[in-house]
Amino acid sequence: MSAGMPHTPSEEQLRELRGKLIPVSELLALFGTRVRNDQSVLFITQTLKDVGLSTIPYFAHCSLRADVQVVPEESVAPPEPDGGEDEEAEQDALSRGTLPQHSFRIGDLPAARNGVDSVPSTAQVKTATHLMLVKNYSQVPVIDGISTLRGVVTWSSVARMYEKNEDTALANAMVEDPPTADVHGDFFSLLPMISEYGYLLVRDMSGRITGIVTAADVTERFEATAWPFFVIGEIEFRLRKCLGAALEPDAIRAVQRKNKQTGQITDLMFNGYVKLLDGHQENPALRQKADQNWQALGWSLADRVQFVRQLDRVREIRNMIAHFDPEPLSQKLCQELRQFLGLLRLYT
Repeated sequence: MSAGMPHTPSEEQLRELRGKLIPVSELLALFGTRVRNDQSVLFITQTLKDVGLSTIPYFAHCSLRADVQVVPEESVAPPEPDGGEDEEAEQDALSRGTLPQHSFRIGDLPAARNGVDSVPSTAQVKTATHLMLVKNYSQVPVIDGISTLRGVVTWSSVARMYEKNEDTALANAMVEDPPTADVHGDFFSLLPMISEYGYLLVRDMSGRITGIVTAADVTERFEATAWPFFVIGEIEFRLRKCLGAALEPDAIRAVQRKNKQTGQITDLMFNGYVKLLDGHQENPALRQKADQNWQALGWSLADRVQFVRQLDRVREIRNMIAHFDPEPLSQKLCQELRQFLGLLRLYT
């Protein structure tokens, strides 16, 4: 069973849950996971919602051993339709979650735990260089037994051996004191070492080498981490641009808290954007205003229900990535962001 991104049970499996009392741990197991992080909770909640189901109590708020009842979504009491408390709660949650709640460890990078190809100290130089050529490696560790690190063969160290006309023994073709770190080492404090050497060998608590983190791994990981932030930023910019141009300040004040009714679109968060346009929200006064707001936008070709549903999903994803989860967004969630941004670009 994985602790990573869950998988989707069949629709038949999900519908069979209706009315049943099930431990939270079993519900998670059905989705192929044993942990409740931001991504898994969002994924399971939405998957249940897609087949009209929810849980009482909410599975994310009780212990793993607690029982929850799987019920029709419409039977779950909606939150109080106050004009601004939801947005205040969202703001508070993001304020707490914008920064990591624990240090980012070198072991959080997949490359640090994916294993490592190595050669023993008795190997020939050509054995190491052949492995590097075949696997497109820039370095290969020299390891005896399970955890005795002798050094690392790099293209630079091989070149130095030939420049000095030394014997082509493996000992002459390797770096004897390569950079290493514990799997629980703080990532950011190790960045200068990765930058200097281009790689870092990672050990577990037993001393075994569990992986190699290279500069390319760091770049790839943070590209995956940073991309959603930039996309969310562009989505919000375009939302504010079109909503701010089409709506009067009074329309914006209607979804703001009473003590913060500035009428400025820049003072809203995603929950406020949803309230501006959602024709099915609980508050009847806001529903009526939302109808007027949608007409003011003049997007005659857009499906309003689908647009608001996608906007609300972006809100959920935005709240999730603000917690800087070590796991990057799944391809499915990234695709949802791309699709919604593409839609906004058509209208702005």
